[in-house]
Amino acid sequence: MARPGTLVSMIVNVGQAKTDLSKLLARVEAGESVDIARDGVPVARLTRIERATPGARFLAARGSLAGRIRVGDDFELTDDEIDELLDEPT
Repeated sequence: MARPGTLVSMIVNVGQAKTDLSKLLARVEAGESVDIARDGVPVARLTRIERATPGARFLAARGSLAGRIRVGDDFELTDDEIDELLDEPT
């Protein structure tokens, strides 16, 4: 059964998946799921990974305050700026 927001899945065999991986990934990025089969039996599924919600990395950075702090509407840094700050070495 396809996840909400994904198109109906297609089934490819292992050999075709190895040959066409880039094309299959493009389909997955477009929202389709791809089942990989061995001898006609599905054994794996490629699905798109949903991006984290804005600010999730900020809230998870220390973990101990996750769910206990709120970011005000007037906060001046964008999500990208916060991600840059968290990516910098200390």
